[in-house]
Amino acid sequence: MEKFKDLKYERPNLKAFEKEVKTFLKAFKNASSYEEANRYFLDYQTKMSEIETQYVLAYVRNTINMKDEFYDGEMKFFNTAMPKTMPLMKKCTQALLKSPFRSEFEKEYGLQLFKNAEISEKLMKPSIILPSIKENNLKTAYSKTVATCSVEFMGETCNFYGLLRHMQSTDREERRAAFLEWAKLYEGIAPALEEQYGKLVKLRCTIAKKLGFNSYIDYVYLSRGRYDYNAEKVAAFREAVRKYITPICEQLYKEQAERIGVDTLQMYDEEFVFPDGNANPIGTPEELVAKALDMYSEMSPETKEFFTFMTDYELFDLVTKDGKRAGGYCTSISQYKAPFIFSNFNGTSADIDVLTHEAGHAFEFYYASRRQPLPDLASSTSEINEIHSMTMEHFAYPYMERFFGDKTNKYRYAHFTSAVKTIPYLVSVDEFQHRVFENPTSGPADWRAFWKEIEAKYMPWRKYDGNAFLESGGYWMQKQHIFLFPFYYVDYALAQLGAFSLFRDQVNGKDAWGSYLKLCAMGGKYGYFETLEKAGIPNPLEEETVRSIADFVQQEAEKLKAELG
Repeated sequence: MEKFKDLKYERPNLKAFEKEVKTFLKAFKNASSYEEANRYFLDYQTKMSEIETQYVLAYVRNTINMKDEFYDGEMKFFNTAMPKTMPLMKKCTQALLKSPFRSEFEKEYGLQLFKNAEISEKLMKPSIILPSIKENNLKTAYSKTVATCSVEFMGETCNFYGLLRHMQSTDREERRAAFLEWAKLYEGIAPALEEQYGKLVKLRCTIAKKLGFNSYIDYVYLSRGRYDYNAEKVAAFREAVRKYITPICEQLYKEQAERIGVDTLQMYDEEFVFPDGNANPIGTPEELVAKALDMYSEMSPETKEFFTFMTDYELFDLVTKDGKRAGGYCTSISQYKAPFIFSNFNGTSADIDVLTHEAGHAFEFYYASRRQPLPDLASSTSEINEIHSMTMEHFAYPYMERFFGDKTNKYRYAHFTSAVKTIPYLVSVDEFQHRVFENPTSGPADWRAFWKEIEAKYMPWRKYDGNAFLESGGYWMQKQHIFLFPFYYVDYALAQLGAFSLFRDQVNGKDAWGSYLKLCAMGGKYGYFETLEKAGIPNPLEEETVRSIADFVQQEAEKLKAELG
């Protein structure tokens, strides 16, 4: 494998690919033995991996610079061309499901692969090709709208992430000024975002209807692999969060207001945890990566091998810059069994969170892809995948001195309590999306009203210092998952409880690392509940689990606070 920057991108010849797939289909159906059928099946997996790899290369390079016309054009190609392969992909799925050797396939690859195939077959119809193309193009347009926003602030050109850095300044007036510019940027593009979201809602409802679902919610739960639970279970989970987690957060924010000396904690104060400033990492981006390599080399032989691979092949793009897409993510280049980490470093502790969170995703893929026989089994659904990332954040605590020096205790306290305080926001985003798709004819004014009401329920501490745009409920539109990854966000909350459970095991002297490796190695071979059970992680959809984890995080937060001195 070459370094990422040197990996060759070439637009796939989809006509040639379709011809190859048709040849595979004929041979697969005529196979006279399982061994022969399996050989054809693995050849097909290889071809799919090659196409997916070219897509990922285009996608990553497009997100690194959304002003790059070439990769912008390539993403438009994929957005249009890939949905058109749906009928052929459906035939391949049907052939696998109807194979006379199905029992042998199930024995070798597991039942979950076939459960996923059955759902995939149900969700593929020619009638959704056009709306799927439109949805993909709208998502790209949304990302470009946000990525191209910037403002001159304190002598520098800042995008949204640049302003967030100023919102952690020790100078409250600087925090407030950055907050106002941040809100102004969003208010300026609000009409465009609301129009894009309105079109996305309609398209998503259309897709669900064409597939025979009563609502998009019913469709999206299946498409996200939520076979073990439904919307009612998630609603009960949100209520458990409100009941057990929200009160802890209120107390943490009350203590924070007293600590930093403000009468009323405003939104621009929420990330400012200590009066003399938060713990920021020491070093350049290159130095931070070198320190991360040292950390992962000490953590375990498995993580040493993984992060050496990441650095050798330069599988990162970390620093925020003009034209770069917002946010952070980890993706995988399946042909090379190589993860890739994308982020927007801005000089705050969030930079280290990326080197632990996204590295948790990357490690899982690296580890599982070398243990699972198929690319499709190298990762699970997002409520499992996020356990990998969030747990890695907590497991990294003992190594934080190298990043934060004498402010390490500050970092640990701020990070741990932030993980707790984020949970009510995560479920707020989830309830917002349920509310929108329960009322699919609602519009921008309704969405702001929904958010305002939901926010008050789960996040009663939230104050916007009188900013009319945000006070009216405009904050919802800053969450890119609502646009790009519908109904994903609650998975972070479910996973955070799983991560807290593994961290609790570590704190209590149990073999948490062994459980973590077992979780990562399973990839997506099993369903959600079965995966949790095999890894020894309690089901977060049970109220008792939420209550028990709430007790632990409250005690741990007190312990970390005492270490501040």
